[in-house]
This record gives sequence, C-alpha cells and structure tokens, in this order.
Amino acid sequence: MEFKEQLHQYTQWRDQLIQAIEMYQEWRSHYKLSESHSMDTILNIVSGLKSDRITLAFAAECLRGKTELINSLFFAETGACLLPSSSDKTTICPTELFFDPKGSYIRLLNIESRLENTSLLELKQNTDRWTQIDLDCTSPTQMQEAFKELIASKEVAKDVADKLGLWNKPEAAKQDIVEPETVKIPCWRYALISFPHPLLQEGLCILDTPGLNTLATEPELTLSILPSAQAIIFVLAADTGVTKSDLEMWKNHVCSFRSNKKQSLAVVINKIDTMWDDHAGEDGYEETIKKQIKTSASILKLNEDVIFTVSAKQALLAKVKSDTDLLKKSRLPSLENYLADNILKQHRQILMETVDKDIALLVSESSKLTDAKLINVQKQLAELKKFDFDNTAMVGKLMVETRDRQNTYRSNVENFQASRKVLSIQAKMLIESFSKDKMDSIIKDTKQNMSKSLSTYGIKQNICRLFDELRDLLQNSIDITNETRDLIKAIYKKFQNEYGFKEIEPQLFSIKQYQFELEQIFDEGEAFRNSVKTAMTGQSMVINKLYSTLIAKAQEIVKQAHNDAGTWSQSVLTPLMYQIKDHKKQIEIRLQILRKISNSKGDVAESITHLEAELEPLKKQHAELAVIIKNMHFSEYVDGATAGE
Repeated sequence: MEFKEQLHQYTQWRDQLIQAIEMYQEWRSHYKLSESHSMDTILNIVSGLKSDRITLAFAAECLRGKTELINSLFFAETGACLLPSSSDKTTICPTELFFDPKGSYIRLLNIESRLENTSLLELKQNTDRWTQIDLDCTSPTQMQEAFKELIASKEVAKDVADKLGLWNKPEAAKQDIVEPETVKIPCWRYALISFPHPLLQEGLCILDTPGLNTLATEPELTLSILPSAQAIIFVLAADTGVTKSDLEMWKNHVCSFRSNKKQSLAVVINKIDTMWDDHAGEDGYEETIKKQIKTSASILKLNEDVIFTVSAKQALLAKVKSDTDLLKKSRLPSLENYLADNILKQHRQILMETVDKDIALLVSESSKLTDAKLINVQKQLAELKKFDFDNTAMVGKLMVETRDRQNTYRSNVENFQASRKVLSIQAKMLIESFSKDKMDSIIKDTKQNMSKSLSTYGIKQNICRLFDELRDLLQNSIDITNETRDLIKAIYKKFQNEYGFKEIEPQLFSIKQYQFELEQIFDEGEAFRNSVKTAMTGQSMVINKLYSTLIAKAQEIVKQAHNDAGTWSQSVLTPLMYQIKDHKKQIEIRLQILRKISNSKGDVAESITHLEAELEPLKKQHAELAVIIKNMHFSEYVDGATAGE
C-alpha cells in the first residue's frame, strides 16, 4: 500500500480514537463521574491527538540529493521541483514543511537571530519575528520564485560571520592561506512553509536539515528538533559512499540523539544511477549496489534492511512523466513501502502507548466503579428476594446491622478526612520541592556564573554544577514521595478491607522518569560538546547556544515534575471518594427499604421493583462504557467492564 493511503488510514484511525475519548468524557460528565483534574487530563490528550503530526526529518551532508529525494517522494505531482534541488541550488537553512489551515506561506527567520538567547521554539511562536511571503498555490511560477529564498545568501564581513558561528579559521597546517575579508553566509536561519499538499493536510510534516556545518552550530536542531521527529531519513550518495563528514554527522547528530531509540530510522543511498556501467551491465550494477549496501551497513553499524538504494533523479522524472518502468528502476517504491509499513505503524503504536499511559487508569477506574455500583444493587436485590420479611425479628436485626454499618462508616470517614489532611500537607511539600522559585534561583545563579566565565571550560564547570543541583533537587523529594505513596496505599487498603470496596490500584507518583530525562539531557549535551566539529570550532557562540538549550530542556523537566505532582496530589483520592459516596448511598437506600418493610410488608414487592428499576440504568451505563472502551482499542479493559453483566 502506498504511503499516502497508509497515512490516510492512520488519520482516520486517529480521528476515531479522538471521537471515542470525547465520548468517554461525555459519559463521565453524564454520570457525574467527572471532575476538573480528569477533565484536564482528557482535554490534554485530545488536544495532543488533534495537533499530532507525522514528522519525517531528512538529514544529509551537502550535495547528497536530499532535497531532490523529498521532491520525488512527496511533490512530484506539481510537475517540477517544489524545493530548490540542483547541484548549485539547494536549501541552506533548516526547512519545515506542514499545513496550516490559516494560509499558505513561507516564513523566514533572519540569520542574525543566532546572536540572541531566544530558542527556536520561542521564536516559532512569535510570528512578528519572521519575514513572510504569501504563496499563490494556483501559480507554480510564483511558488518557485518564492522558494528560491531558501537558497538566498549574502556577503558579510569575516568578523560578523565569526560571531554568527559561520566562519572557521583555517587549520594550523594551512596557515599560509590568505583569509578573505568577506564571507558568504545564508540569509536565513530557519524556514517555515505552510502548503496545502494532500499529505501535509493529512498531518505529514517534513523537516529538511542542511549539512554538518548547520547542525554543528545549532545545538537546538540536534538536541530538540531532530529528536522530536517520528523518523529520521539519513541520505548518502552512491558516488561518494560514507565520507568522513557523513560519518561525523551520523555519529554526532543523528544516531546518538534519537529520542529513546523509539524513532524509526532509514538510510538512503541516493544517486545509484551514477553507478551504472555499460561494460559491467545489469549484473555488475546489481553487484555494485549490494556491495555499497554492505559497506555502508558495516560502517554505520546498521542492519541492511533499513538501507535503501534509490535514484531520486529518476524517480522524480518517472512520476512527472507517469513512467512506471522508470519508477521501478529508480527503486523509490521500496523506500515508500518502508515509510508506510514501518514508520507509520510504529508511530501509531507509540501514540497508542502514550494515550494508554495517560488515560488507562481513568478507564480502569471507571470500569471498577461501575462494576461496584452494579454488583451492590444486584446483591441488595438478591438479599431482598431471599429473606423472609414476615419475620419481624429478622427485619429488626437487619435494621440494627445497617445502622451499625452507618455509624462505622461515619467514624471512618472522619479518619479518612484526617488522612486526607495529612496527604495535603505532604503533597504540598512535594510540589514545593519542584517549585518555580527554586528552579529559577538555580538557573539565575548558573547564568550569572556563566556570564563571568572567560572560557568554554568555565562554562562547562558551571553547567555541571547546575545539573548537580538539579539532581539534588530531585533526590531530596524521594523521601517525601515514598511517605506520600505509603499513605495513599494505606488509605485505599483500609477502605478495601473494612468495607469490601472494589480494589482500585491508586496511581503512584514517581520521580524516576524525571531523573532519567535529566541525565539523558546532560549526557547528550556532553556528547554534542565533545563532537569533532564543535571541538574544532571552539566558538563561544555555539557553546552558549548549547548550554542555553540544555538549561531550557532541564527547566521544562522540573516544571513538568511540578505540574504532574500537583495534578496527581489533587486527583489521586478521587476514585476512592466516588466509592465512599456510593457506599453512603447504598446504606441510605437499604435503611429506607427496611423502614418501609417494617411499616408494611406489602412494601417488599415495591422495594424489589424499585431496585430492579435502578438496575436497568446501571446496566445501560455499564454497556455504554464497554462500547466506548472497545472503540478506544483498550481491549484489556473490556473484560473488566463487562464482568458484572
């Protein structure tokens, strides 16, 4: 199946999942099981799904045919190269292609913004900082002219280029080379392109990154933007093989920074048409290609099944001319099949795991609470039908037992309220351990010390100190976290043992995830700093950019820990509260029925009818949830949701 068909199916699946989750939220609201924290959780999940994009990042050194490959994969039906891709005209700034329903445009960020301390993420959110060119999608000529801005360059003084991190002094062995007075640099630092292409409208986003020079001087690209893509396609050229700069880019900017290795990865050896030899013929051609794949796999330490050989040039021509034989000869369909069958499926699985993690506890809680309600009414109904209510002594005995249960319930609710107050105090301590004030104080001190440092070594020492303090900040919360977890378990256990409440596993807060992410950021920062290219430049601008990126990412992790701790502490007892309310309601109904029966035994049949009537909406509530769960694809909860039927 073609990539566009698979992407369409993926989009339909995602839309159905969103619809099921929205139905679940309506179900919770209708049956008064919704409160602000669960509502926020569900709204965040839906918002994330609606803004979800399949981002494919293409990385390569210059002149590997990367942009031509993008054109052949996605834009051949325009009849021409949408992105500039000739040997002397190729994109020289990172370019992001997507669909924005607000309009078609190219937004360009000036290269001088590199001197600022503002992240690319922040700059993306400020449209005033970008130069915008509106696109006329009915005019291919106008669009091609507009797209030429992606290759725009300008001459600047050497010291200006040096400040921007775009000038490398000649190596020691070449000191006799006369340094130029001016240097040619890109006009633009980053490009955002909104275009109404069918694949982009389905949620595809394409990231076209320039060569090693750009990646080595833009830490945010390597540490944040590339890792956020669902897949990275690394492009080599058949006529050069894996060069030294290819390998450096692979090791220092692609392979090492894949987000938790969950990203899909493909290596494309482009320009295989240059390997054709009339004397060697078809057999020699095939043998040369196989050898190229084997050599590349060995150097990059990859399995051969993720290495694809193509001729983007032939593929683009074949698609423009609708030449099936030439398209087959280009070998592009194999890569397209991989993108469709592997990358889309893997992203779907990862997305489902994320949604599952965020919403599974809510769904499980709903199933168990609904089960408990249904089972309680069924038990009361069975008990009414079983007892001999002509026996006034038995009715009296049941009345006394029920009142005793009511008194015990009230007493234990008081204990529960006291426990909740203790939890509130401990939770407040936990939340404050990640407070913005503490984080801001640590970062402020670090930035002040960094500004006083005159060497990259001094800056490194300060960033090491920052991460040590952040580690301590997280470590200090472990004891209070464990105490809070134990208290939560004890509260739940008490009500399960004393009242036979449905066993619900409370969600327990943990800081391990944040500790792991913090260490990962530090390790990635060190790996980037020690990369050959960065070590050679020794540019303070690049080092400062690197550490600004690390600080921003660390700040986001601690902020997330603070927000998660707050949400958790306010919602962790919610399932138990629902059970307590239902337990109270069942006791009150039982007392009401027993009073009626003691006054007139004719009320027994009426009470049975009343309970049977109450049973029907509960069964309906139960059945509705089972359907919603099934539509969410949470099959593991379907059995639990239908157990009481």
